[in-house]
Amino acid sequence: MSIKLTQYSHGAGCGCKIAPNVLEEILSSSFTAPDNKRLIVGNHSKDDAAAYDLGNGQALISTTDFFMPIVDDPYNFGRIASANAISDVYAMGGTPVLAIAILGWPINTLSTDVARRVIEGARSLCLEAGIPLAGGHSIDAPEPIFGLAVSGLADLKHLKQNNTARAGNLLYLTKPIGVGILTTAEKKGLLRENHLELAANQMMQLNTIGEVMGKVQGVTAMTDVTGFGLLGHLSEVCDGSKVHAKLYLDRVPLISEDLIDYIAAKSVPGGTGRNLTAYGHKVSFGEALDKEVAKAILADPQTSGGLLICVDEEARDEVEALLCQHGLAKFAKPIGELSAAKEGDVVIEVC
Repeated sequence: MSIKLTQYSHGAGCGCKIAPNVLEEILSSSFTAPDNKRLIVGNHSKDDAAAYDLGNGQALISTTDFFMPIVDDPYNFGRIASANAISDVYAMGGTPVLAIAILGWPINTLSTDVARRVIEGARSLCLEAGIPLAGGHSIDAPEPIFGLAVSGLADLKHLKQNNTARAGNLLYLTKPIGVGILTTAEKKGLLRENHLELAANQMMQLNTIGEVMGKVQGVTAMTDVTGFGLLGHLSEVCDGSKVHAKLYLDRVPLISEDLIDYIAAKSVPGGTGRNLTAYGHKVSFGEALDKEVAKAILADPQTSGGLLICVDEEARDEVEALLCQHGLAKFAKPIGELSAAKEGDVVIEVC
């Protein structure tokens, strides 16, 4: 009998993430931690991972990411969750070196054979990334949960953050948008046959291009696009870097042109609404746009999404050439640009 893992959880993938405004409330505290001069990136910024100066010219990158099933196949679930976690290291320009697993499993509901397939999927993906899955921790949980804690390394001069973008930067995105819409359509039984593997195959792709972009001096900032959607992660870049973004909707790559049809059929994940509640006041939409479609696409929660890369104009040719060399030619054109910060709450203008 085939197992449909998504039936055993209330959420899916990065759509399970706590909304950014709620997360801010959780993390707010009057507690002041002692200053640690070697902690380069920590809770003071909304970055993808922590970074610690090892004192030898390198930074240790440390991250963890886990969630409930976004696909039914346990092997693919393990691969997707692993690719998503490892992405945080690539998003900071680093090289992953080691992973350990995080497993929550409803032992009385799902067999250990199914859990073993999840782990096998994770091992296969870690092998693709060139790192060992060296252990982990497991608990008996009411819903299936899986992810990784990942360690990586980067030369200090190559470390990228999400709050170091500059006015004049061009914006690039290395994977198309729409995973949340497709997986919601599948749950509702609306997914077309030719789209059945589209989302899963994309989510299992490693963001190895981040390690390459880390070495480009003209790449000023990077982040990966996950549960907060493109608008949410771009707003973090804008807030942290004190810049304003202009985003061109018709240049944003889509996983399928049929997304419009799925949106019309109300195939929009619940996380989209939570995202817009959190940061919708920071975004303005051009009068010529279908605002509901634009919101559904740009706030769509991504799982194991692409990298959002901020690039100096002088490095444009170098970055586009590298994207082409690494099989990402269709993403070798900017989707937007950054300018000096403006007055008011709006930090992103969608055209």
